[in-house]
Amino acid sequence: MKKNDNTKTLKRILLCIRQYQWQVACSLILALVTVALTLYVPILTGQAVDLIIGPGNVDFSGLAGIVKKIAISVAVTALAQWLMNHINNRITYQVVKDIRTQAFNRLEIVPVSYMDSHPTGDIISRVITDVDQFSEGLLMGFTQLFTGVMTIAGTLLFMLSINPLITVVVVLLTPLSLVVASFIAKKSYTMFKHQSETRGELTGLVDEMLGNLKVVQAFGHGEEAQKDFEEINSRLAGYSMKATFFSSITNPATRFVNSMVYAAVGITGAYAAIRGIISVGQLTSFLSYANQYTKPFNEISGVVTELQNALVSAARVFQLIDEEPQPADKSNALELEHAEGRVDLEHVDFSYSPETKLIEDLNLAVKPGQRIAIVGPTGCGKTTVINLLMRFYDVNGGVIRVDGHPIQDITRKSLRKNYGMVLQETWLKSGTIRENIAYGRPDASLEEIVQAAKEAHADSFIRRMPQGYDTVISEDGGSLSQGQKQLLCIARVMLCLPPMLILDEATSSIDTRTEIRIQKAFAKMMEGRTSFIVAHRLSTIREADVILVMEAGHIVEQGRHEELLAKGGHYARLYNSQFAVT
Repeated sequence: MKKNDNTKTLKRILLCIRQYQWQVACSLILALVTVALTLYVPILTGQAVDLIIGPGNVDFSGLAGIVKKIAISVAVTALAQWLMNHINNRITYQVVKDIRTQAFNRLEIVPVSYMDSHPTGDIISRVITDVDQFSEGLLMGFTQLFTGVMTIAGTLLFMLSINPLITVVVVLLTPLSLVVASFIAKKSYTMFKHQSETRGELTGLVDEMLGNLKVVQAFGHGEEAQKDFEEINSRLAGYSMKATFFSSITNPATRFVNSMVYAAVGITGAYAAIRGIISVGQLTSFLSYANQYTKPFNEISGVVTELQNALVSAARVFQLIDEEPQPADKSNALELEHAEGRVDLEHVDFSYSPETKLIEDLNLAVKPGQRIAIVGPTGCGKTTVINLLMRFYDVNGGVIRVDGHPIQDITRKSLRKNYGMVLQETWLKSGTIRENIAYGRPDASLEEIVQAAKEAHADSFIRRMPQGYDTVISEDGGSLSQGQKQLLCIARVMLCLPPMLILDEATSSIDTRTEIRIQKAFAKMMEGRTSFIVAHRLSTIREADVILVMEAGHIVEQGRHEELLAKGGHYARLYNSQFAVT
């Protein structure tokens, strides 16, 4: 199974390289030139030795010509090697760029369910670390594999031309090196596979801990986190040590076998020279060829070890690239330009897992411009409804319509463009405050951005920052408070003002005084716009046109604030629990 997996991965890599076939062809030609000239030098050396017959009997004119040929061969070889390495570097990093781009592009289109079910750290490890590991192995393969194979083939031909019998001795001993390399390659592959997987696990843990460091410290989970880290780190160290051990014994083991080959050639060749079968110069050339013949086996063994690591890393990246994308929009899908805001949910069924039922037979009719508040206990399906409205997940049954069109018949991009979202969890990108507010409208003018910030009550604290709207912040907001980050996210929606709004606990991180001003801003923003408001603080939804009370995926009550209080049902109990006098 592993062999088949390796073969598939290798074929996939070759397909990635195929588009650079002309560069590969140039590299192969340069490798051929390098090998040919490298193998030509021992012949010249042997000829030079034969011209040195004894004291006072040296053909200096002949030696001068040979030395000149050697100098030219070495110079051309050096130039060819430099060009070959340069081309190989270009091929490698172009292929790596292509693969990393494919991986990132796939992340853009995989379903949200994939991101929800895979640790972020492991995904990052695949896109960054595994691709780097792959590039190192691929580069070694290009720079050493081509020349190594050609050197072996060329050396055999040259040795056969000098003496077939001694060549047979070399060929008979060579399989020992291959057997040793094969054994080590199998062992190292397993260790490199475990190493790569555990590295992704460790990256996931570190990402999780750093992203939630305050929570870890607040709950005193530091020691447990340290234990988890040490356990994974110990496993990684173990696999790394074993992988390094098996890969490091490759070279000494093959060198030992190659030394045996060299000794056998020396003994056999010396005997042949004594018998007059070959000259001393030919013996010199043969010993040089024997050394050059065995040297590529050392290099190829090292390449094979690195390729094992590269194949494991490539397989993990290809696994990500091959993930099923979210279903494509229909060929005749509607581009929703500017929605009126009529939303209907008809007999909607949905669950994240078939074993666990969540939303069943959900029905809802929302008129344009209505403000719909969704309340209920944690896990009742409030945020799930939002996910379905945005088509982050598709319904299992029933249909959701916008302006009478099933959302499956609308392109995702145009559907989502008609919604503005402010979530409980803030998201900011590395860049200026201006860029963060204009995230949905990059072409917005500074005046429009400032106006949106003013309406979100963010302008005052932005102007107090060192560079105002040009202040650079990190992806987590840097020194901004949670409330300030939330205000920037609200300003982002204020700038776009789409026809429908989704506010999921949008003011949960804002102080009461600011919240009152934000509610006024929201009221202005929601005028004439269909709005879905998810809230736990029921004081924020009193003015909603319809309040939906959800429980276990069902709407158990709906109506206005006063109507639901008068009923004395679920909503009344939720409301009174928040405002009960103690």
